[in-house]
Amino acid sequence: MKPSRKFEDLVELVAILRKECPWDRKQTHESIKDNLIEEAYEAIEALDNKDFDEFKKEIGDLLLHVVFHSRMASESDTFDIGDVIYTLMEKLIRRHPHVFGDTVVDGEEQVSENWENIKLKEGKKSTLDGLPAQLPALIRAQRMQEKAANVGFDWPEWKLAWEKLDEELQEFRQALENGDQEELSDEFGDVLFSLVNVSRYFELNAEDSLRKTNAKFEHRFRYIEEKLKDQNKALKDADLEEMDHYWNEAKAR
Repeated sequence: MKPSRKFEDLVELVAILRKECPWDRKQTHESIKDNLIEEAYEAIEALDNKDFDEFKKEIGDLLLHVVFHSRMASESDTFDIGDVIYTLMEKLIRRHPHVFGDTVVDGEEQVSENWENIKLKEGKKSTLDGLPAQLPALIRAQRMQEKAANVGFDWPEWKLAWEKLDEELQEFRQALENGDQEELSDEFGDVLFSLVNVSRYFELNAEDSLRKTNAKFEHRFRYIEEKLKDQNKALKDADLEEMDHYWNEAKAR
């Protein structure tokens, strides 16, 4: 078999692997579910790095998981790749009545509002349904706030959201003085949630922002390690003043 650009050839390739490769034949939905999460994060990393050659490969790996899970499901007569495609297309058509129906919208905000209303009519019990508990907390906080905003539950301007952040910071300071660890944890969570709320008004993605800061910290800290290593010194042998000097040096670079 040779590589091609045809989707049906990929489906056939996966079917062959399930029959002829011992590793592929052994896998179940449960055994590779963590791999699906890993591939998604690898795709995000490539996108953040603007490495589109790598991004192409990583979303290919995600596509493989879609086809692979569909193949395993078809072997137990649960569903097949055709069912996956049909279900997706039916949902997209139904949730875009302004494109495939007679609904008129004024802009993207109304599209989002209609989307949430359609989901509720489909049987969702809450606007917040569909957000997995396993999502990273920052992503989930932002998505919950966005969904709530789509149905009108939102501050009318960023200054009010900022005032709420100030209020939560005051409560966090009070918890620090009280010395109650559980209360402190709760109030810290409220601060983070309020900070995410403020970020939305400036079209900032909280997860992306923190990921960039993490990368910045890692780069500067590794620079400190390298500089100390050049002097045959370990981190434990350096004082904070020396490490801070190299930190500022890395920052200037």
